Amino acid sequence: MKSDVILGLQWGDEGKGKIVDYLAEKYDVVARFQGGPNAGHTLEFDHIKHVLHQVPSGIFRSSTKNIVGNGVVLDPVIFKKEIEALKEFKIEPFYNLFISKRAQLILPTHRLLDAAYEKSKGDEKIGSTLRGIGPTYQDKTARVGLRVGDIISDNFKKKYEKLKTKHISILDLHDFEYDLIKLEAEFFEALDYLKKFKLVDTDYLINQSLAAHETILAEGAQGSLLDIDFGSYPFVTSSNTTCAGVCSGLGIAPSKIGQVYGIFKAYCTRVGEGPFPTELNNEVGEKLRRDGHEFGATTGRPRRCGWIDLPALKYAIMINGVTQLSMMKVDVLDKFEEIQVCTHYRLKNGTLSDLLPFDLCTEHINPVYKTLKGWNTDITEITEYNALPEALIEYVKFLEGELKVPINIVSVGPNRKQTIFKNNHFHKSV
Repeated sequence: MKSDVILGLQWGDEGKGKIVDYLAEKYDVVARFQGGPNAGHTLEFDHIKHVLHQVPSGIFRSSTKNIVGNGVVLDPVIFKKEIEALKEFKIEPFYNLFISKRAQLILPTHRLLDAAYEKSKGDEKIGSTLRGIGPTYQDKTARVGLRVGDIISDNFKKKYEKLKTKHISILDLHDFEYDLIKLEAEFFEALDYLKKFKLVDTDYLINQSLAAHETILAEGAQGSLLDIDFGSYPFVTSSNTTCAGVCSGLGIAPSKIGQVYGIFKAYCTRVGEGPFPTELNNEVGEKLRRDGHEFGATTGRPRRCGWIDLPALKYAIMINGVTQLSMMKVDVLDKFEEIQVCTHYRLKNGTLSDLLPFDLCTEHINPVYKTLKGWNTDITEITEYNALPEALIEYVKFLEGELKVPINIVSVGPNRKQTIFKNNHFHKSV
């Protein structure tokens, strides 16, 4: 048995949560392999919108085993609020949610450091979510961080005080004002709550599931273009958001990776700072933002919007080994007579390229567009692929021809039911 993978191919916010939720019933296990509360996976069904930050998107399926892997950084305070919010919908995850003892803990001082670092950068800020993600991963690589498994050890308080003291010394250097007392009270209360869950060696758990021929879906957060190694550095997140992160974030061997589902929007968005070649700072960009309700699920910040970028998408497909694609929020393009698709970049020296430059921040890029006919039709009530407007089917065919990977899922609305499978099937590992 192999683990399938679902991940975003753009700058995040592609709609991964919806597809994971839709596919979850077909899998025995859904496992998060990186990221933390900076992620916001939105799911909508039964006329209710749910936003998950750290909990795997399979949590609404009672028969699904949900795993928070070792590659995740966990904020106990946000985790507690997230779980408590689920109780309203009669979700009791104490029996089917497993948390890795190796997952790093986000401390209150990590969040303070995040804010202090961002403030000190001034105009060069990277647009952090201020959730403490970067400082937590910094401590992880510096080998001084605290892990979930530490909270059940006898000397946890001593370890905590040592790391807190180090953080305070850094905050003092930044002359950053803060009130730690309230933050710590919430933190330790949340730790007691966290202890009620199944804190386990998830690397063994997930490999036992593979050996038992259970079907597994590894769920990524953010998007491939935010990967710490392959993204638009330095405007990236602090983890490996690509398929490689599944191996290090869950303990799954490379030979155990099966299908790789790449998720992308029919257009592009980005939250925060950083390069965005196809960004539209005009009424078209505003229309995409308004019709697509493009505001961050985690921060509420308005997303920057633009046309789809094929060179960037091809790059993400390549480094992830994507085997099939899901195109999201297609309905946002319903009212366009024409649709622009960026097929190449024209570089400063006049060269035409469909390759993603090493440094998007310094390379002068002019996107080269191809104009396609829009469908200018409401598709939100359509349930069969062949019933889609001809112009939309031609759009899908054009993208498949460029990307060399089949688009097997087309999303025509936010609800779970507004999901169309081409040929009424999808491929998964068996």
